[in-house]
Amino acid sequence: MDSPESTMQNGIRAVVFDMDGVLINSHPAHFAAWKAFLSGIGREVSDRELAYILEGRTRDEILRHLLGALAASDLHAYGKQKDAIFRGMEHQIEAVPGVLEFLKDLARAGIARAVATSASEIRTFSTIERMGLAEHFEAIITASDVTLGKPDPEVYQLACGRLGVLPNQALAFDDAPAGIQSARSAGMRCIGVSSNGLTRHLLEKGAEKVIANFVGLSFNALGPST
Repeated sequence: MDSPESTMQNGIRAVVFDMDGVLINSHPAHFAAWKAFLSGIGREVSDRELAYILEGRTRDEILRHLLGALAASDLHAYGKQKDAIFRGMEHQIEAVPGVLEFLKDLARAGIARAVATSASEIRTFSTIERMGLAEHFEAIITASDVTLGKPDPEVYQLACGRLGVLPNQALAFDDAPAGIQSARSAGMRCIGVSSNGLTRHLLEKGAEKVIANFVGLSFNALGPST
């Protein structure tokens, strides 16, 4: 087990993870599900336009972006349709390489762990359970817990609050520019995950560095803020 001195060395008492693209490699399935849903309602979109889904937005924000102003009833109905398509693709999703080993390393070091995602409560909890990750987190914050989604800092602030740490004692991992901005605005250090190919944008938003995955990463290797 790492000593208390190693925890104090980099000032980190907690690590908070986004879910999609960070804990799980779900972007290809989401991309396919959104395309299938939109095609089913007669809305054809280019891959470039659909890249908006990689920005860490909530489902309702994505629907409004792609379809314009929608009544609450339409948001609910369309959301259910898209989620039903996505559920049929969930078997394709795997954990991001190395993340389980990194979570275990954090636990051994006595570091608190949380999830802060823009995904819905139902999908988040079912996904975390199905992937065998639930036991590794002391707090899970979803779109249902906040008023404003990323890039607003609320989701990360709430995660820190539930873990009982100050934002400057916590490190976030996020793969979306909006998520990096959210964490940095909350006062946290943040490392980008480059699974969506947005490395330059993540650095521009304030990520101190960008990793491809968690393979070989350890708590002691995080070091102080750069």
